[in-house]
Amino acid sequence: MTTLVRSLWKIPRAVWWYLTELMGDTAYSKYVVHLKHHHPDAPIPTEREYWRARYAEQDANPGARCC
Repeated sequence: MTTLVRSLWKIPRAVWWYLTELMGDTAYSKYVVHLKHHHPDAPIPTEREYWRARYAEQDANPGARCC
């Protein structure tokens, strides 16, 4: 029975992962990990600074997006 319960929990967890990735909820934490791994001497921006820079970059260089 526990195998069935584990299998059933995989579905909502997969949906939750997909939605958080799609919405960008984990973008900042991934960026911090990237900075620490590839650029250990670089200053780590606050989350607010990160989102401001990310949105500024998107506005300056719009790619293929719907709006």
